[in-house]
Amino acid sequence: MARVYDGRIVKLDVEEVRIPNGNLVTLEIIRHRGAAAVVPVDEEGRAVLIRQYRHATSGYLLEVPAGTLDPGEAPEACALREVEEETGLRAAHLTSLGWIWTTPGFTDEKIWLYLATGLTPTAQAHESDEVITVERLPLAEAARMAASGEITDGKSVCALLRASSRRG
Repeated sequence: MARVYDGRIVKLDVEEVRIPNGNLVTLEIIRHRGAAAVVPVDEEGRAVLIRQYRHATSGYLLEVPAGTLDPGEAPEACALREVEEETGLRAAHLTSLGWIWTTPGFTDEKIWLYLATGLTPTAQAHESDEVITVERLPLAEAARMAASGEITDGKSVCALLRASSRRG
């Protein structure tokens, strides 16, 4: 294995491996600490989403709040922190919605998904690289948008569909 890049969020390794069919291949693997994504749902049944500027996509995406795990941080703690920082809401309850591999063809990033309820107002705390506005939509409408392709962020699509299924 050769470490090609060691950054703040990701590391890039080049590995020569023998895969199950016996072939020896060279793979580029992005290593990631993992993340948590959350569907906050208020007492009116509205999903609290964020519209965030994403330079890699050249624009804004409608997403669920999410963020990278700090070293040694539990996914639940990250989920609660991100809801608060990005939406200005504190969640009293988290329900696990499982986890996903984001893009297993080239990264080991795993995102844990949660449903957050019991929301109370608190202060937002955006990081310097975050340009975010908060939007509320009925959870059923947000799930419809995820299913129809109007919401295109993968973690958000999965989290919204799982949350909607869980809530009925």
